[in-house]
Amino acid sequence: MAPKLTSLAAPQGGASIPWGGPAGGSSTDTWIFLRGLTRSSAHWGQFVAEFEAALPARVIALDLPGNGALWQESSAASVAQMAQWCQQEIQRRGIEGPVSVLAMSLGGMVAAQWALQQPQTVRELVLINSSMRPFNPFWQRMRPASFCCLLKLALTGATPQIWEREILRLTTNHARQDVLQDWCAERKQRPVSGLNAMRQLVAAARYRAQTQGPRVPTLVLAGEHDRLVAAQCSKEIAKRWGTALQLHPSAGHDLTLDDGPWVAAAVRLWRESPQRDRRQMPI
Repeated sequence: MAPKLTSLAAPQGGASIPWGGPAGGSSTDTWIFLRGLTRSSAHWGQFVAEFEAALPARVIALDLPGNGALWQESSAASVAQMAQWCQQEIQRRGIEGPVSVLAMSLGGMVAAQWALQQPQTVRELVLINSSMRPFNPFWQRMRPASFCCLLKLALTGATPQIWEREILRLTTNHARQDVLQDWCAERKQRPVSGLNAMRQLVAAARYRAQTQGPRVPTLVLAGEHDRLVAAQCSKEIAKRWGTALQLHPSAGHDLTLDDGPWVAAAVRLWRESPQRDRRQMPI
């Protein structure tokens, strides 16, 4: 049985905000998907199809420079530069805005910064298992046991198979060994350099969120049993920014892999709520 989703009832108070689109969105809104640290659009797997079928929507999964199809490019040195690149990329592709953005982990920081820098270009945000300074301490933003595990793999020169098996273990709670072969192939064909991985890590560590969140409708999603980033980080973002929050009771960091249909349903429920265009929603 799928975990229950909380109904998004009307908030007590909460000011409405300016926004460039209708409450329910159009039938085929464009969604930009952004992954996290060193991960690529290939790691969304079947979730893109699940999401497009549930809403419906047109999904464009971007690879940040240094990852995926852009693995030979240099990663940006800051989250702000990554956000600027995203806006330039959709312009280069001729995509008309505003766009909706669903993003995970580091991608969530980029998405939030994008909406802060150019709010007229972003319709709405869905942030999954992200974390931001100064809302949470470093040991919640990256659990020490997981950090030590990844550091050991880096220092010992682990093979792609060992790397991806360990990432799968750390980021998912519902065994999906069927993706392991695809992940290994992606690492072999499009390897993220150590320098780019370090640039992304430093950018994430240095990013400091604003006290006032983006002035676009925002939904925060998290897996309660995330072993990489504490779920408390998502809870704190939602609390500080006054956004809607949904928690999956058993999923881990890669929430879309653990339970993609739940994520799609959560987004659909939120978008159907008459209060989705308010910053303050019950959590």
